[in-house]
Amino acid sequence: MTLQPSAPIPALVIQSERPKDGPLVDALVDRAFGPGRFTKVSERVREFATFAPELSMCAWAPDAKTGQRLLGCARMWRVRVGGRAVMFLGPFAVELGERNAGFGARLIARACEAAEAAGESHVVLVGDEAYFGRVGFAATPGRLVRMPGPVDQRRVLVRALHAEAGDLAGLVAPV
Repeated sequence: MTLQPSAPIPALVIQSERPKDGPLVDALVDRAFGPGRFTKVSERVREFATFAPELSMCAWAPDAKTGQRLLGCARMWRVRVGGRAVMFLGPFAVELGERNAGFGARLIARACEAAEAAGESHVVLVGDEAYFGRVGFAATPGRLVRMPGPVDQRRVLVRALHAEAGDLAGLVAPV
């Protein structure tokens, strides 16, 4: 059996989301999740959360036609859990043809690094622990975090951004 070489990873530029990126990010999220995303509890959070573009990341690759092409995004939002200010991550999306190349983990790691540098204590998200555990998220610290709607509690994941961050408990609410 002959193994085919994997496609080379394109040169990536990961940077904070700029105002002009919004329509491209929205289109990517629509392609990745479709209209069903509007029924999810994470969307309820984004309805009241405060967007943090400076902590939200976009991955760009060179493109011969347009100069650069959006490959992925990881958006961050300011919320409170039990009265404590924290970040909420999502949506997180990678173009279908670019998945499994490691962009997603790099985007999430960079967004968490930016949040830590900004003095934030935790990042909360709703997702699959098998995937997000690779970048420091776990369900156990999220067991006392309550979402503003129905959710499988095992999918509420938390990443503490520093050793002194402590535990989170309470309802996800506006800042």
